Amino acid sequence: MATFNYSTLLPPRSGYLRASCLAFQSSGKSWVVLPKGSFRRRRQFGIRAEINYVNADEAKELVKADGYAIVDVRDKSQFERAHIKSCYHVPLFIENQDNDPGTIIKRTLHNNFAGLFFGLPFTKQNPDFVKSIKSQFSPDTKLLLVCQEGLRSTAAARRLEEYGFQNVACITSGLQSVKPGTFESVGSTELQNAGKAGLITVQGKISAVLGTILVCAFLFVTFFPDQAEKLLPPS
Repeated sequence: MATFNYSTLLPPRSGYLRASCLAFQSSGKSWVVLPKGSFRRRRQFGIRAEINYVNADEAKELVKADGYAIVDVRDKSQFERAHIKSCYHVPLFIENQDNDPGTIIKRTLHNNFAGLFFGLPFTKQNPDFVKSIKSQFSPDTKLLLVCQEGLRSTAAARRLEEYGFQNVACITSGLQSVKPGTFESVGSTELQNAGKAGLITVQGKISAVLGTILVCAFLFVTFFPDQAEKLLPPS
């Protein structure tokens, strides 16, 4: 047991504790002896680990050389479109299928707009996210968290930090920044395109078709004015 004069450790603003207190360590804990003989445990300050943000090539090296396990935290729809081979899938958000009136209204509005145009499912936070991670990995496991844009993986990393995970890395800007061939992937599309769904995926094709029609119409009117005049209704 080590004993020392606490007045040498406290800053001037520590007040009445600074003048006559002693402190000692026992069983790995620090205690303060107050003037009246009572005891107060000192607050323990842990060292917070920093999230390691890396690009796609650096992430690949972490997996290959340092043994990082890849955890995909995207929702089920994006994961099924494309994911890194041999990764673990633990979604930070899951599809919200609650049937209370408020959720039904929100889900209907979402599906008619964001769901229709962008193919985004109506989700909620996964209440078992941390539990699922802890059941598969120990806190000292090296984890590379991935999502589509980098936001969900960052949020997931911060949550895991709170539960003692110290070796966590994320890909800056997410899988949308990963070039084809960087990771061996599984799915119907490339990793960088897994976030694209809904009408927005055919918007470019529709624009190309309309543009082609307009160009053909312009050329027809320009080079065949007599035929065009017969086809067009009189003004």
